[in-house]
Amino acid sequence: MRHTPHFVVTDPHEVKRLIRENPWATIVSNTANGLVASHYPVVLEENRDEISIVSHVGRPDDRALELGQHEILVIIQGPHGYVSPGWYGPGAGVPTWNHVTAHLYGTPEILSDEENWRVLGELVHHFEDSMPHPHLLENNEEYGRSIVSGTVGFRLVVSRYGARAKLSQNKPADVVDSVIGELSEGANYPNPALAAEMKREQGR
Repeated sequence: MRHTPHFVVTDPHEVKRLIRENPWATIVSNTANGLVASHYPVVLEENRDEISIVSHVGRPDDRALELGQHEILVIIQGPHGYVSPGWYGPGAGVPTWNHVTAHLYGTPEILSDEENWRVLGELVHHFEDSMPHPHLLENNEEYGRSIVSGTVGFRLVVSRYGARAKLSQNKPADVVDSVIGELSEGANYPNPALAAEMKREQGR
């Protein structure tokens, strides 16, 4: 990411929050055949002090990504959106894009079949438990295991990360208020999730 010191996020708890709230990830691997990217949901391992995520890929993505053979990059994209210079008030301005993003690096550990089954079960629980009638893997284990056999699970303990929260921190308070207002309730480019991130950044 671009070197922008005033937007850098260093607090690992904020990175964990970003992962927790935005579980759809981009996995990038620099393989012998060039760059390969895939997209899968990830789940934060809440019981670990370090940043650790678990996920899976469908076969044969594990081979295409050379999963477990070297470092990969996992991109977590939080709320993001267009910011018009017209929201700044009088004076010159240029358009920009506010965003919250984390780049996670590490070498994946391939999970055993049983741990992959457990992790995928937890992944399904993560999303299904809020449903009125959850559809869980263990409710139909024979079918569930037949599907899971076509996947490869992995754990990524993050060895380093780069995170940015570009949320108009470099603008005067009245401009920040204007941008939040437009994103919250404006007629053009409304983005309540991004407005909420800006409010959080402002301590509101």
